Amino acid sequence: MTQPRSALDVLTIGRVSVDIYPLQDGVGLEDVSTFGKYLGGSATNVAVAAARHGLSSAVITRTGHDPFGRYIHQELRRLGVGDEFVSPVDGLNTPVVFCEIFPPDDFPLYFYRAPKAPDLVINPEELDLDAIRDARIYWSTVTGLSEEPSRTAHHVAWDARGRRPLTILDLDYRPMFWESPAAATEQVDRALAKVTIAVGNREECEVAVGETDPHRAADALLERGIELAIVKQGPKGVLAKTRTETVEVAPYLVEVVNGLGAGDSFGGALCFGLLQDWPLERTLRFANVAGAIVAGRRECSTAMPTTVEVEDIMKGIRA
Repeated sequence: MTQPRSALDVLTIGRVSVDIYPLQDGVGLEDVSTFGKYLGGSATNVAVAAARHGLSSAVITRTGHDPFGRYIHQELRRLGVGDEFVSPVDGLNTPVVFCEIFPPDDFPLYFYRAPKAPDLVINPEELDLDAIRDARIYWSTVTGLSEEPSRTAHHVAWDARGRRPLTILDLDYRPMFWESPAAATEQVDRALAKVTIAVGNREECEVAVGETDPHRAADALLERGIELAIVKQGPKGVLAKTRTETVEVAPYLVEVVNGLGAGDSFGGALCFGLLQDWPLERTLRFANVAGAIVAGRRECSTAMPTTVEVEDIMKGIRA
C-alpha cells in the first residue's frame, strides 16, 4: 500500500539556470580567464536557501534535455531540494547565466535563454496541484508571468490553492524578460489578487504598484488584498507591513563580494521564520542577516547559510 506523501514545507516555481560566475573581480567578461559553475535561478535558489534551514523543499521548473539539465538534477539533490517536479523540454537548452563582479554594487547579468527558456514551458496540465495545495508555503516569481504557457500555469496553481495563507509572490522584475514595464504591471496586478504575501525591492514595487516610497508601496500592496507586504531597501534595511503592524529593520552590513543571490537567501530565511511563527521583527532580522551573508560570498546557491550561521551572527549583534 502506498504511503501518503508528506506536504512540503516550501514549494517554489520558476526560473532555473547554470550560473557561470567569474573568479576574478573588477574585470569584464572579455578579460576573465577562470569561472565557477553553480546552480542558479531565483526560485531555485529560494528552495535551496529553505533547505539549508532544514525545511523540506522542492522546485517546479524545467530544463533542457542536455548535460546542464543533468547537472541541475544532481545539484538539487546534493543541496537537499526535491527534483521530482523538474522535467526536460526537448529542443531547448538549459539556460546559462554569466555575471560580472564589480563590488560593492555593480553585478551585470547576461542571460542566455534564447529562443525560449525551458522554465517558461511549464504546462498547466503537468502541475501536481495536490502538492501545490498542500505545501505550507508556495513561492512564485514575477518572471514566470512573462510568457505562456508558464503564465497560465501560475494562475492554475493559484486557483487550485485558493489564496491559502503563505502564498508568496516575489516581485522579482527583470526588464529583459518583458516587452515593457506596463506589460509586467498588468500581469502583476492580476497575480496580487491571488497571493497573500508580496516581497520586492523599491524598483520592483514601482512596477507592481507604481510606488517607490517604501511605506506607500507597502500600503498599496495591502490595498490589493495582500496580508503581508515586504519592501527590501538594500543598505537601508527592510520594511514590512500588515493591516495592524509596521516593522522596520536596520541592515546588517558586510563587505560585499557579490550582491546577486542575497535576495534569494532572504527569501528562504523568510520562509523559515514564517514557519516558526516568530514575531515579524525577528523573522525580518533573521532574513536580513541571511541575505547579507550571501552578499559577502561569491556564488549564490552554494553560499546559502545554515540556521546556526545566521543565529550566531544575531547573537553577536544582540551582545
